[in-house]
Amino acid sequence: MVASEEHEKHQQIPFVRNQVDIQVGLVGDAQVGKTSLMVKYVQNIFDEEYTQTLGVNFLKRKVNLRSTDIVFSLMDLGGQREFINMLPLAAVGSAAIIFLFDLTRPETLESVKEWYRQAYGLNNQAIPILVGTKYDLFIDLDEEYQRQVSKTALDYSEVMDAPLVFCSTAKSINIQKIFKIALAKIFSLTLTISEIKDTGDPILLYKRFGSKLSKNKSSPSSSTKLKTPRA
Repeated sequence: MVASEEHEKHQQIPFVRNQVDIQVGLVGDAQVGKTSLMVKYVQNIFDEEYTQTLGVNFLKRKVNLRSTDIVFSLMDLGGQREFINMLPLAAVGSAAIIFLFDLTRPETLESVKEWYRQAYGLNNQAIPILVGTKYDLFIDLDEEYQRQVSKTALDYSEVMDAPLVFCSTAKSINIQKIFKIALAKIFSLTLTISEIKDTGDPILLYKRFGSKLSKNKSSPSSSTKLKTPRA
């Protein structure tokens, strides 16, 4: 009888999960797809109509990691320059900062230099991740342009010590993997995701980037220039 009561009491003890909150900032020029990426990841929705972010958007998503609930707090900063004074909201306190550029607009990749410089000045401990968006449109462009953008993006990721991912929210390409990489880098976990290196494919490189916090990081060279793509 006593043993039975002890067993029943043991069964009534609730299982308590740990919870860890992680802030992730999303920065980059206007219309590169920051909000689309965030909404796609959190709500699995893609809206083709562009809505300008005024200030900072904020969404949360909970994922499970063994016995721990990881709560991503995603901070999406509007890309217009008048919102640069709000960059601390997306950068300060973030464990990772995702720098986004539009693969079809080379000027948005060049802008990453300034976004990175500003964000790194506010938080040099965050894991940087470089993300090229609109891959579904990128693959229809001139092959030489694809090669040039891929090479330059890799050069940027080398300097930033940042994993590099090409994605498409419209076609659901590499969206989940961006945040799996962020989680792995933040907690020094081992990922089994295969890397993708070939030009023309949705590039995914992470193994040798972002694993250690380098105090010698610098912004990509201002001499790097990209040509306008040809369809």
